[in-house]
Amino acid sequence: MLDSELKEEIQQGYRQFLSSNKLNPRLGQKQMIAAIANGLGEIEEDDAGNRTSDNGICVVEAGTGTGKTIAYLLSTLPIARKLGKQVVVATGTVALQEQLVNRDIPSLLKSAGWGSGKSSGDGYSIALAKGRGRYLCPLRLEQCLDTATAKDSGAFLFDDEITFNPTSHIIASYRAMDKELKQESWAGDRDSWPESIDDVDWQPLTVDRRQCTGRRCRYIRECCFFKARDELEESECIVANHDLVMADLALGGGVILPAPENTIYIFDEGHRISATALNHFSGQCRLKSTINWLGRIQKQIAGQLPLLVNTPDLANRLEKTADVASASEKLLGVSYPLFEKFLDQNDTDNGARETRGANNFSGPSDDIRWVFPRGDPGDEVREIAEHISEHLSTLVSLLDTLSNQIGEAMDEPHYPLLRVDLEQLFQQVGVWQSRVEDTQRLWQSYSQSDAHSGSKNDSKGSSDEKPNRATKSPNARWLTLEEGAGGNMDIRLSASPTDAGGIFQANLWQRCFGAVITSATLRTLGSFSNFQQRCGLPEYAQCTAVEGAFDFARVGVLAVPDIGVDPSDARGHTDALIEKIPELIDWNEGSLVLFSSKRQMDLVCEQLPAEYLDRVLVQGQWGNQEIVRRHKEAIDQGDGSAIFGLASFAEGMDFPGDYCRHVIIAKIPFAVPDDPVYSTLSEWLEQKGSNPFMDLMLPDASLRLHQACGRLIRTETDTGRVTILDRRIITKRYGKQLLADLPPFGRDFS
Repeated sequence: MLDSELKEEIQQGYRQFLSSNKLNPRLGQKQMIAAIANGLGEIEEDDAGNRTSDNGICVVEAGTGTGKTIAYLLSTLPIARKLGKQVVVATGTVALQEQLVNRDIPSLLKSAGWGSGKSSGDGYSIALAKGRGRYLCPLRLEQCLDTATAKDSGAFLFDDEITFNPTSHIIASYRAMDKELKQESWAGDRDSWPESIDDVDWQPLTVDRRQCTGRRCRYIRECCFFKARDELEESECIVANHDLVMADLALGGGVILPAPENTIYIFDEGHRISATALNHFSGQCRLKSTINWLGRIQKQIAGQLPLLVNTPDLANRLEKTADVASASEKLLGVSYPLFEKFLDQNDTDNGARETRGANNFSGPSDDIRWVFPRGDPGDEVREIAEHISEHLSTLVSLLDTLSNQIGEAMDEPHYPLLRVDLEQLFQQVGVWQSRVEDTQRLWQSYSQSDAHSGSKNDSKGSSDEKPNRATKSPNARWLTLEEGAGGNMDIRLSASPTDAGGIFQANLWQRCFGAVITSATLRTLGSFSNFQQRCGLPEYAQCTAVEGAFDFARVGVLAVPDIGVDPSDARGHTDALIEKIPELIDWNEGSLVLFSSKRQMDLVCEQLPAEYLDRVLVQGQWGNQEIVRRHKEAIDQGDGSAIFGLASFAEGMDFPGDYCRHVIIAKIPFAVPDDPVYSTLSEWLEQKGSNPFMDLMLPDASLRLHQACGRLIRTETDTGRVTILDRRIITKRYGKQLLADLPPFGRDFS
């Protein structure tokens, strides 16, 4: 139980925060603080500080305006300090991380009388955690500058494919970075460099974990990444992002961030974590590209051998590496016709599906795709995949040994090879390691038979037994024919888990000391059950929905006009949108128009009256942040502006006040049935006797629709309207469930 001293500290911090900011307490915020504090306060631990009780995972749905950041930090920080644990706050993006570290958290701590986020005094120490790729490597910077000075740009390859050939302007930027580092006026992270720098110019300056020599590096004391990581070890609260947490878990936990056993995680925007996990644990391999790359490894090794005449052990190891790379290259070449055969089929043998122009929520694809039914590639594919996986596993082992051997050579003061040559060879081997490991995991997935993927002859189960995703769903596996380097066609093999529950169960929930997951949208169709299944939450997870902060019925209206056609008639619906949307938009105010299909969005934009075109910003026209900047600039100048966007504008975007007075939603955002991950999971659910529409498609659509409607009211003074141009939300039986999940706006269904 939460002791009285901790309870008083939390309550006093909240009172002080409210008083400092001249705010009144919010019921939902108080409920959230209590739910988290009580949940974490019930954790029991042994003498070693390990959690021994089945509790400590708190799920809190709290609407926009609740003040979630205040609630989860006020309730968690004092408890974590008393228990000697670190807090990891995981946000959706790097931009949100920086907002928390640089503005929100220092302001909160100061207002609550808890310091300012620095490590001095009694205040809480806060640190920002980013991936290694956000930090410059001083050794790589030296290599880039040496290469540029020698005017030998073609000799240094930074990702094994793209030649390092910077412009004079970029070289000047590199020299400026070098100067700032030496003067200790820049920490070496990309996001704090004053000028924008493109990926292609930043990438030569970074390394991944395989290319980094770690404590052996002669620049270890100046290393930007290790300096930042050392700061993490001393901080009580670390602000990370979802991707970084997943990357750490994939490495076993405790590699980039603190060990899960010593961590209380807070997942803000928690509705995203399932999708993030699926993306992070998926894989792909382009066949011809990989074949060509393995060929280049052999050529690169042949080029290195003359330099290694005095190091026969290294030379022999490299020659063995080249031999296995050659054998792997041949096997991949043999596999190509097999996969080509699937893509050449135009029928639906054995239930397999070929789709052209497969469309998803973020835009269409013109690639030809073959999705293996139930994720099962069949015995013939599994057999060759097993051979390829075995060869690549051997290559991984050889490269691991080679990397260790080169690292040990760096420790020898009189080694026959110059240190600078060893450093470049180590980095080159690191590049090979990273790609071979990723490729091997993909082929291993194709070589395996999912134990629970079932077959057509499986029984569908009893009527009272719904499929439980604790029974592992199959991986999705699919092929895509796409344009590769030089315009040549290539086949991409992809594989992905279809459900993140098992990932979280094995890597997080069973290990972490405690966790808080919060978002404005965690329930779907009035229940947490879908979210619990998707994330594999244990039964003891405590789920709470707190009171919202806004009077939606007073400040907003939800309209569903009859436009004469619903989206089941795709062409007719698009024609109706072309006619209706220009009439619905007030061109003198801020509007957000959301589409589920890029093709439909483009068709509507093409038919807009010419007089409105200069007031429309279309996703893809510029980067999202540039569109937001232009939109806000137009509104600030007193002009109207309408953003036409897809999924990335339907969540996470903040348009308070005049920036958005009207949200128009073209149709209910159902998932596209031929998405490979969705279709594989859908097949599996149906096979087990479930209804994929009710158990998968409808909850997902409910979540997306709620998120889209949530773009309207962002502060207590906002007003506006939401228009849904899809009458199915009224005419279909499931529409009532969708409506019940939306904010309780006033309604106009005439």
